[in-house]
Amino acid sequence: MDPSTGHGYHGNDLFSILSSSSSSSEREVLTLNVLLLGDRQSGRSSVGNALIGGQEFQTGTCVSGVSMTTECQLLRRNFPGYFRRQGAESDLTLRVIDTPPPMPRPQSVHELCPEGVHVVVLVLRADLPHLNTHLEERLETLFGPEWRLHTLLVLTHADHLKEAELQPAVYLTQATDSLRALAEEVVGGVLFLDNSCDWPSIRGRPLRDRLLRLSARNHHTALTVRTEVSL
Repeated sequence: MDPSTGHGYHGNDLFSILSSSSSSSEREVLTLNVLLLGDRQSGRSSVGNALIGGQEFQTGTCVSGVSMTTECQLLRRNFPGYFRRQGAESDLTLRVIDTPPPMPRPQSVHELCPEGVHVVVLVLRADLPHLNTHLEERLETLFGPEWRLHTLLVLTHADHLKEAELQPAVYLTQATDSLRALAEEVVGGVLFLDNSCDWPSIRGRPLRDRLLRLSARNHHTALTVRTEVSL
């Protein structure tokens, strides 16, 4: 079943994409809040589109250094019968929050998901590793030290590694100290995405599976946003 698209708006409001099934009332539903973080032009919104299986997050080239995403935006999608849990078929509902770079206001994140964040997807460019600075400090400020247990690192523009004939594992050994340390810290591991192909349409399922496994590892507990701090 193809999900139906609802109306949308930005900021503290919700842009909802809802899917329904006649048997959904008979299944359990696991709802995960997913927070996308990353620099300008990192491919963060495209990763969000891959996760929800649509093109609703706005993507494109920024103008005069201004990101296409200027406010927090939330999209919601339900995937009926996505996985089995304790022997029973379960729906997976993703609430994906795209954020303006480099970090959103803690209050904005809390307003969209007051119950917390289950998975942080940190999106960086493999071809511009020098841009990735002070990320650990900002995440620590936003969530505390537990952020490492809930974070998956996605490196986009991996096609540049192919051009340089670099395998991902070799690339990480030659990466900057900060990026290499970040890759070693995050429990969700590292996922490379090739921007030369139409990966949002073909990599959605692997992305969803990775974050589902990461959340299960944490028993589907959520990170609490530290609203008393400012970034």
